[in-house]
Amino acid sequence: MQTETVNKLPQDTEAEILQAAEREFMAKGFAGARTTSIAQAAGVTHAMFHYYFRTKEKLFDRILTEKVTLLRDALVTPVMDTELSLEDIIRGIIDRHLDFIAANPDLPRFIITELYNNPQRSATFVEKLRIYAPLMLSGLQQKIDEAHAEGRCRKVDAGWLMLDIASLNIFSYLAYPVINGIFDNCMDDSDTFTAMRKRDNYDTIMRKLKP
Repeated sequence: MQTETVNKLPQDTEAEILQAAEREFMAKGFAGARTTSIAQAAGVTHAMFHYYFRTKEKLFDRILTEKVTLLRDALVTPVMDTELSLEDIIRGIIDRHLDFIAANPDLPRFIITELYNNPQRSATFVEKLRIYAPLMLSGLQQKIDEAHAEGRCRKVDAGWLMLDIASLNIFSYLAYPVINGIFDNCMDDSDTFTAMRKRDNYDTIMRKLKP
């Protein structure tokens, strides 16, 4: 039986549709997601779904925009803190990025799948991030150059360093079924696993930067 929505506040209804839609998109991809399934999972009528979001494309863009905003905050915030050392900035980027991935463990697989199935749609995600990339990379490069001048690290390119961090952080979650199976369900305790990855990935990056 359809869940009653009469007593829900508008923002509650919108939030429930967004949550249901995110689960649907992550499980089935954009092409496989159905608005009727999203409406049913959210406990609203199909007509109410269209009242809030009109189309599947608009709903998808809303979710994508929110994810980009969260990811932007995770990556840019440590770099913009001029009081932090390079070491603290790198730790902040790794920690916040891993927290984001741990909270959205299906997102890396979803983005990769969409990249191959529909490059144009995936390009939307990339373009949203590209807006913030120059600001983040220039700030990080400045910190690297300062630390290099002081003899505290090697001279490296900020873009390549971010690629190293992203690769280390994302792969474990991207390969979750394989990693968890091989290493005795190591990812079942998400908090412990994430804490270990934060420590190990930071150590790996700092060894790369060692002068």
